Amino acid sequence: MFPIKTIKDLLEKKGIEASFQRLKIYQYLIREKNHPTVNMIFKALSREIPTLSKTTVYNNLKLFEEKEMVVALNFNDHEVRFDADTTVHGHFKCRRCEKIYDFKINSIDTDLKGYKIEEKEVYYTGICKDCLSEEKGTNLPN
Repeated sequence: MFPIKTIKDLLEKKGIEASFQRLKIYQYLIREKNHPTVNMIFKALSREIPTLSKTTVYNNLKLFEEKEMVVALNFNDHEVRFDADTTVHGHFKCRRCEKIYDFKINSIDTDLKGYKIEEKEVYYTGICKDCLSEEKGTNLPN
């Protein structure tokens, strides 16, 4: 867990003023690792920060993305999730429970001569092992 002081130092190193709301939004992203939407962050933090708005959450996430502190994950046209882990890794989204899981990948080929690569993304969708095991336990014979 990152202490608030460490998060404050990280924000300031990136040239971002470390307001209370920014500290709490980034702390949530690091702590929860649930690849949240703007709405998820807003709901989680609005009890603690009654003056927080969805616009504030969105604007701060866009700022964090510009400063390469978060990655925006677009699994479909209607949902953007955010990940504070900016290392190269893949994502798996379960179609049943809608959880998003990280997985390691060795590398992504970046040797494309004549092209400028701006993003590297690996997304899988399907049914996660938890949902599959529930399915087997309730609906399918062993």
